[in-house]
Amino acid sequence: MLATGLAGVVSITAAAVFSFTLLSKVVERMVSLSVGIMLSTSLLHALPEAFESKADTHALFATLLGGLLAFFLLEKVALLRHSHHHEGDGHHHAHGHDARQAGRAGWMILIGDGMHNFTDGILIAAAFLANPQLGIVTGVAIIAHEIPQEIGDFIVLLNAGFSRVRAYVFNLLCSLLAVLGGILGYATLDRASDLIPYVLVFASSGFIYIAVSDLMPQMQRRATVRESIPQVLLIGLGVVIVLVLTHGH
Repeated sequence: MLATGLAGVVSITAAAVFSFTLLSKVVERMVSLSVGIMLSTSLLHALPEAFESKADTHALFATLLGGLLAFFLLEKVALLRHSHHHEGDGHHHAHGHDARQAGRAGWMILIGDGMHNFTDGILIAAAFLANPQLGIVTGVAIIAHEIPQEIGDFIVLLNAGFSRVRAYVFNLLCSLLAVLGGILGYATLDRASDLIPYVLVFASSGFIYIAVSDLMPQMQRRATVRESIPQVLLIGLGVVIVLVLTHGH
């Protein structure tokens, strides 16, 4: 409960601070750090933990494939969801059309976030049941990847007419669904421990997909040496953070 609660509160609060006060360059740096944390959490700890269990190897690889494809489809749905509203798209709309569309986009963002955070809570619970250190580093990885995403969500909510306070409160309420997911996951997976390796693999597929498909392409758009060196260093820092947090495991 503490891990899921902190993951929600910290990510939302940090995203609000970045969105409302700091420059976009800080967000870009967070993306690089997030890549290092997410990939090392998945490839160095969660996946080895799952494959060292008694679960069938072929079934675990099938879960990894299914997870990657599932996150691909979820992203497709999200892109289709956002495509109906474009600021400055050059098209003429009836009076009030943009406001209504933007308002709907804001509420859809909150619904999607709520479901996503609920799932994150289940994944954190599964990680804690597998190993407490893995649970901690999974929570850190979720915070790292949630902050850039939540910054984007804040922008959509502000565009939809939410005040800063209202956007923060609604986002915070959605993020706390992770606590509910964590409680449900802990109670359910504790009785069905055979499912834990599969949940860990599914969680890893999400981390890997987000890092490789969404975050790293953003970093590749900035290909100068001056911009690439901080990216590489921050990815390395993310890996070091994970190794330190799981030292001795």
